[in-house]
Amino acid sequence: MTSSALDRAAVEPDSDEFAALYEIQRRVLWLSTSIVHHANGVRPNPSGLKVGGHQASSASMASIMTALWFRHLRPVDRVSVKPHASPVLHAINYLLGELDEEYLTTLRAFGGLQSYPSRAKDPDPVDYSTGSVGIGATAPVWGALARRYVQTTTGDPGMGRQYSLVGDAELDEGAVWEAILDPMVAELGEVVWIVDLNRQSLDRVVPEMAADRLRGMFDSAGWQVLTVKYGQLLEDLFGRAGGDMLRERLDRMSNAEYQRLLRCTPEQLRERLPGQGEGAEQLAGLIAGVDDNSLIEAIGNLGGHDLRALDQAYASIDDSRPTVIFAYTVKGYGLPTQGHPQNHSSLLTDEQMRELAARLGTDPQRPWQRFPQDSAATQLCTRTAQRLRRDPVPVPAVLELPTDIGRVPSGTSTTQAALGRTLLDLTRQAPKVARRVVTVSPDVSSSTNLGGWVNKVGVWSPRERVDWFADDSETILHWREHPSGQHIELGIAETNLVGLLGELGATWSRWGQPLLPIGVVYDPFVARALEPWSFGIYAGGQSILVGTPSGVSLAPEGGAHQSITTPSIGLEQPGCVCYEPAFAIDVEWTLLASLARLGRPDGTSAYLRLSTRSVDQTLAAVPADPAARERRRRQVVAGAYPLRRHADPAVTIAAMGALVPEALAAANRLEAAGVGADVLCVTSPGLLFEALQSRQGRSQSPSWILDQVFPAHRATPLVTVLDGHPHTLAFLSTIHRVRGIALGVTSFGQSGSIEDVYRYHGIDTDSVVRAALDLTE
Repeated sequence: MTSSALDRAAVEPDSDEFAALYEIQRRVLWLSTSIVHHANGVRPNPSGLKVGGHQASSASMASIMTALWFRHLRPVDRVSVKPHASPVLHAINYLLGELDEEYLTTLRAFGGLQSYPSRAKDPDPVDYSTGSVGIGATAPVWGALARRYVQTTTGDPGMGRQYSLVGDAELDEGAVWEAILDPMVAELGEVVWIVDLNRQSLDRVVPEMAADRLRGMFDSAGWQVLTVKYGQLLEDLFGRAGGDMLRERLDRMSNAEYQRLLRCTPEQLRERLPGQGEGAEQLAGLIAGVDDNSLIEAIGNLGGHDLRALDQAYASIDDSRPTVIFAYTVKGYGLPTQGHPQNHSSLLTDEQMRELAARLGTDPQRPWQRFPQDSAATQLCTRTAQRLRRDPVPVPAVLELPTDIGRVPSGTSTTQAALGRTLLDLTRQAPKVARRVVTVSPDVSSSTNLGGWVNKVGVWSPRERVDWFADDSETILHWREHPSGQHIELGIAETNLVGLLGELGATWSRWGQPLLPIGVVYDPFVARALEPWSFGIYAGGQSILVGTPSGVSLAPEGGAHQSITTPSIGLEQPGCVCYEPAFAIDVEWTLLASLARLGRPDGTSAYLRLSTRSVDQTLAAVPADPAARERRRRQVVAGAYPLRRHADPAVTIAAMGALVPEALAAANRLEAAGVGADVLCVTSPGLLFEALQSRQGRSQSPSWILDQVFPAHRATPLVTVLDGHPHTLAFLSTIHRVRGIALGVTSFGQSGSIEDVYRYHGIDTDSVVRAALDLTE
């Protein structure tokens, strides 16, 4: 590349601030490129493993982010930065004094700057963690919704825009459109997306990046659509004789053809640009009057690199509705790799870095040098840092929740029904804490037994809506929508559900206002929601996800709605405690314990797997003595409890959730056959595994639960059984290295009665009895 629009200040001579802004843009480009270069070409790498980084993706965002941070951003605003542009964020934070120089050499090093922006792990300020494509883009949508919820229910977090800096290829993700199309989003005027429209993906130039179609889709969803396509150099050419033909030629040109022009010499450009059709001769005459350097500069002069064009677009944002700005850019802008179809992960050589330094006026031997102290650029950095300074977020007080509401198990019920009942009990037992509970559902609140809760607390809406069925005597679920409601109903999109959960679960760290968010979803669809929920946990969002109904116990629904792998998902998910209660009282205790872990610096999320199987609640055999009851509660919360102890056990049956009645029935039959059996109820395989790891010296988790539930003197052969994949509990036999048989579900289910379906999968009472006899005879 012989020249670039970065090599001249395309600003008015008397515009001091834009001149300084231009200098900062150049330095941001240099710093972001150098951060990646040092990680790959300077820092020692004994293993030889590729470090990686994205110089080209950062270069296409340098102008967009410089104009936003140094001209328009406010301390109340929050920004989600495109994952591969993280070096640009670090460069800006360095110039603003928010990041020490020592970290600029640590990109992707242990304890250093993260590969992608991370709220939890980066040493400089990051508003939203990004990295999972589509999830970081939509996070500010749910952040805006969470902010509004906090404002109307628990406290005033202040106003502020929620920006998403999005790569155009990221718009391929379905999660993006699920979020945009949710009816609530059209009312969020503080949401602003800036699309880096460089028309390249990881592997190629996208052949048909239909920008008009994308604009139409946003417009149809109620968004303000702004386009920043061409910079001032091209606009000047458009104003000359034949300029309208140049504009039409560029507008109609395919993405690949345009990208190829960026790699041409002046001679090649003069030959290719006019094309072959009508007006080609006039177009050739137009560019004949432009010198070589100016022609090369102009062809890459897109609006996403023009500071004035960007400034005007940002000033045009309409806060009454969401806004998307399509900023046309060149991937790798200003670098030797600009516009190359395979530049996504390409790295500049040492020689190219020296050439870039000379062109940008920096010293490659002192790559991190700041602007001169008395320069206009330094003054602008200082003013911007002062303008953007935020007060520290106060650490919220730990919420005091009851541990036991005091119900006595009776009758028959389901663990799913116990969820709504416990929430209602909480409103009476601890109303101040219950006010911070917010439930979220993707159109399944009634079918997951939240109806009573919804009737009690109402549905949240940013403005009050008329309930036209309030006087209908046959209406059971009352849909009263108002700003103080505590249930948020989304459309049928699990990704949206957990995206909002993550942001509701982060309000304690964003604004010092802890919420207790609970999302309910059909358990078979937990896997669909897993990645964004997991990413929300990684980003510090603490929430409770309830999967219900679950397992093959949902027998008549058939294999499509019978979850199999979710118990092991809960076992393996970092930052999350999984519970599968067997009885209503277990739901109460585990839910209260899970709520108590939310909204705090040392908090964790939870996953509860509930069932619609109706079970005799007296089988829980909860002790009447208060001390014994509390001991049982502690065991339930810690992961397991003994449900039945035999005087002389020959076998142990460890069951979970809906399969506990089969375990108890099998123990009765075994005793009649002269085989004594202990029955253990497992509530959290994850906590038991952590306890086992701790006993082996591999973690710091408490291990007392193993001593109480699996004492060495009662070690016998072990049968495990659950309504899910058997490997979830298979590790229990390693506690005392006993022989074991793991029963569970390993194939897609069938429709039928519970008896038929249990028999089909080998988890019925007969199967438990046969397994116990196989181990004891």
